[in-house]
Amino acid sequence: MSVDTLDLPLVIEPDMLADVLGHPNLLILDLSQPQSYTQGHVPGAVFLPFQQLMAGGKPAPGLLPSAEKLTALFSALGLTDQTHVVAYDDEGGGWAGRLIWTLDMIGHTQYSYLDGGIHAWVAENKPLQTETVEPVPSEYAATVVGDMSVNKAYILANLANPKMVIWDARSMEEHIGTKVNAIKGGHIPGAKSYEWTRAMDKANHLRIRDHKELLDELGSLGIVESKTVVTHCQSHHRSGFTYLLGKVLGFPDIKAYPGSWGEWGNAAETPVKTELNQ
Repeated sequence: MSVDTLDLPLVIEPDMLADVLGHPNLLILDLSQPQSYTQGHVPGAVFLPFQQLMAGGKPAPGLLPSAEKLTALFSALGLTDQTHVVAYDDEGGGWAGRLIWTLDMIGHTQYSYLDGGIHAWVAENKPLQTETVEPVPSEYAATVVGDMSVNKAYILANLANPKMVIWDARSMEEHIGTKVNAIKGGHIPGAKSYEWTRAMDKANHLRIRDHKELLDELGSLGIVESKTVVTHCQSHHRSGFTYLLGKVLGFPDIKAYPGSWGEWGNAAETPVKTELNQ
């Protein structure tokens, strides 16, 4: 391994991360709940409040923050062009995936996801640190360059496009409109429901389940690699994980709709369905 670079795959296990702890170009970001970070985190991990990854305005709080805010955030975290980011959380990958999508949006593709997050790390009896880690600031200029995002207008224009499929990562109750978190309940016409936690192996510390099984399950819904796959939830938090999952499964054109249901369900002109997968 070069002293200057890290060559890590998209998904890493605790042993792989343990082997590179302390590397000068490694930045570990913990997106867990604050109490989880305080109780114990991967040694050297910097706490990143997930709210900083979202614009926060209503009705679509999940939109990407401005380039100016992202510049301030990643400079404070110490990101550089040589940095390899390892992201993890305490919920199976939602916020970690949101971070990876954000990095894609600013063109920083040197990153990995710690499979299972802090749960897998603890289960492997890896060391924990309880002291808060203060990052060394950098001067990072964030520019939004990625095309891994679509907006409401794009979806409206492509509702009848057979080459696009919408992946709804919310619960089935939200999908069919029995649980309503906006003015309107239901789903985008044609959207396919595959709730985000279905892909997590609850018997293996929330690691991503067997890839072939997941491809078969998603394929049965028409969520396939030959299509542009657009994933969303309520605020592009849960769909942070399904965006990451699409990358892990090799979907060449996985995108996120960060406006998500917060925007779609509160807009007057957007069509809504409540029948399952209609």
